[in-house]
Amino acid sequence: MTKIIAVLNHKGGVGKTTTTINLAAALQQKKKRVLLIDMDGQANLTESCGLSIEEERTVYGAMKGEYPLPAFELGNGLSVVPSCLDLSAAESELINEPGRELILKGLIAKLLETRKFDYILIDCPPSLGLLTLNALTSADFLIIPVQAQFLAMRGMAKITNVIEIVKTRLNPNLNIGGIVITQFDKRKTLNKSVAELISESFCDKVFKTVIRDNVALAEAPIKGMNIFEYNKNSNGAKDYMELAKEVLKLK
Repeated sequence: MTKIIAVLNHKGGVGKTTTTINLAAALQQKKKRVLLIDMDGQANLTESCGLSIEEERTVYGAMKGEYPLPAFELGNGLSVVPSCLDLSAAESELINEPGRELILKGLIAKLLETRKFDYILIDCPPSLGLLTLNALTSADFLIIPVQAQFLAMRGMAKITNVIEIVKTRLNPNLNIGGIVITQFDKRKTLNKSVAELISESFCDKVFKTVIRDNVALAEAPIKGMNIFEYNKNSNGAKDYMELAKEVLKLK
């Protein structure tokens, strides 16, 4: 049974794309077949995987009904559905489509008739618009990366609110898989106190694994690599492997 995980935070710069790519790579190290879907019009995930933002077939054309989801197999064993800069326009272009929140769900179901994946990870845009709703309507679980900074807490209530609406109206199977604290530096007192605050507020919803601030995580995408290809002995690789072990237990 394929597990579909949306990675979302409507605040940018919290390690959303980094988490999507490296969690996928860690799951693949655990012998899982993984598909990545880039639903962000900035196409950072697409580029970080070494693909061009000008691929002929992208999630944008598929969302418009021009062709099925194009899943490209990378040399490292992961598969990717790329995005493009035009994707942001889909929000307004699809506004009058009947069942517009369900387009991605239908595309994924169609793809799974011919391709087998254990996990599908969706990198959501940093907003709570139509593209994000499509991801949440398709997903079984939601992973929320949060920076260990005070302002990062502010947006959490908004996300929790949207999840409840999606569960009620569109996808009763959606659950919070967990909140993952990213860019953590234990030397900074503020980081520690915010991490404690997040854990107190969300209790059992917070992953035990914390992603430490790590220069290799920032360098890897520049080379079009995930952290395991770039430096498998880095703290970043160790942390995402630990996170993958927790994600494998999600039921």
